[in-house]
Amino acid sequence: MNQMSKKRTMVVIAGIMLGMLLGALDQTIVGTAMPRIIALLGGMNLYAWVFTAYMLTSTTSVPIMGKLSDLYGRKPFYIGGIVVFMLGSALSGAAQTMTQLIIFRGLQGLGAGTMMSNSMAIVGDLFPPAERGKWQGVMGAVFGISSVIGPTLGGFITDNLNWRWVFYVNLPVGLLAVAVLLVALPNIKNTVKRSIDYLGVATLVAAVVPMLLAFVWGGEDYAWTSPVIIGLLAFSAASWAAFVAAERHAEEPILPLTLFKNSIFSVSAAVVFLTGIGMFGAINFIPLFVQGVIGTSATNSGMILTPMMLGMIVSSTLAGQLISRLGRYRAISLVGLAAMGLGMFLLSQMGVHTSNALVVRNMIVLGLGLGVTMPIYVITVQNSVSYDKLGVVTSSIQFFRSIGGTIGVAIMGSFLTSRLSTNVMASLPAQVKQMVPPDRLNELVNPKIFMNPQATAQMQNQLSGPMAELFRQVMEAVRSALALSLHGIFLAAFVILVLSFGINLMLKEIPLRRSHRPTPEEAQQSQPGKANSPAASPEAINPEVIQPEEA
Repeated sequence: MNQMSKKRTMVVIAGIMLGMLLGALDQTIVGTAMPRIIALLGGMNLYAWVFTAYMLTSTTSVPIMGKLSDLYGRKPFYIGGIVVFMLGSALSGAAQTMTQLIIFRGLQGLGAGTMMSNSMAIVGDLFPPAERGKWQGVMGAVFGISSVIGPTLGGFITDNLNWRWVFYVNLPVGLLAVAVLLVALPNIKNTVKRSIDYLGVATLVAAVVPMLLAFVWGGEDYAWTSPVIIGLLAFSAASWAAFVAAERHAEEPILPLTLFKNSIFSVSAAVVFLTGIGMFGAINFIPLFVQGVIGTSATNSGMILTPMMLGMIVSSTLAGQLISRLGRYRAISLVGLAAMGLGMFLLSQMGVHTSNALVVRNMIVLGLGLGVTMPIYVITVQNSVSYDKLGVVTSSIQFFRSIGGTIGVAIMGSFLTSRLSTNVMASLPAQVKQMVPPDRLNELVNPKIFMNPQATAQMQNQLSGPMAELFRQVMEAVRSALALSLHGIFLAAFVILVLSFGINLMLKEIPLRRSHRPTPEEAQQSQPGKANSPAASPEAINPEVIQPEEA
């Protein structure tokens, strides 16, 4: 197969990475600037919606845009995603109210979801499975790098420029990415006329949005047993049933149900869903442990995760290179899951007397495991299906990981809230319960107070004599209770990762192909009974489009 020149390929990769950097940096930068934005625009009660709107549109759009790119080519959707993201960024920077900012953040999320669903698929277009590992490993490292530099960059922009530049900074980077990709990126597409699964799109949106809202609101804004949460989950369940029915009869389904007959896809989807629950649900609470339990001061909680992200950057890059050299993935995926499990177990053993050095060690181990697994499952499923399903399987893996992470954060957050109150009351000395009024006690046991050194110092200065001693006892009780509650979260995540490891043992290994088109034997392995179908046939794809000439 004719290949693009090496120079042109590198230019395309650079353009893709610029687009990925836009979406990856956005969340950490915006998070740093939010206190300033709230102070100027008001609307503290809408704070969470700035992130929720982005999450809803980005998660929902991933599988839809992945499928559409299979039908009409990756180039218009990836570049279109960058343009939509830039438009959302420009409007967010110009927002005059919190409501406007939330709407424009949703537009940003739509662009980000479109970029996420196509970035790894474009790598699949450019390189055969055996060569994708090294590039997808490097791109996985982009997310780690953004997590390291994002908080610092966001703080610098907010303090030295204006919070609006947190959004405007995306524009020059986006313009550069669009210019590069317009010139260098070939439009690899299927030339067979296809139809759009409108019913599948509608039912998928109706299923995902209320489900995510239920898990975001549950245990925070509404009780899990409230009519609102039960109603959202019931509506989501009904919509999922309608989605399955629609996909069974669709000519070009958004998520072909036949994919689940492929054991490699099914196992990979289950593993990324479970690791999403365990990993991202638990990672969300590491800053809470570091600041709330061991009392480490941090001007930005995102920086606490730097050791883990550095470990992820290193292992993601090395694992990608190793996969490409060996052409194998099963043993590497097991090593990655084992390292993640070990890291999570080490986290579960931490307590009030844990040193910063031990926390850093544990996060590095966790990051090393996370980085190893990041590129593997995308390559695994891409290698197991015919070329014309490249976009849909790539986006599906990202979709399952994102859904798992959202559910994990919600469930573990609810678990923390319920356990913390009980553990605090059990840890408080009897004399404290007798001397402190109940309403004041509820205020004191809020762990967020102890993550803010200024708030703690202010409260301490207001107290003297016996009350100062009581305050010290309350602080110790809250830290002990928080450590015990977080121990339960990290231990639950460890159990989930052990389950993921067990499921991964069933992962079938097909040697990574050295070309885009599988041999008849490989096609039969990855698509039993489907190797000769039009969808699986290489002739269903225009070779003139798949094989771009050198620039």
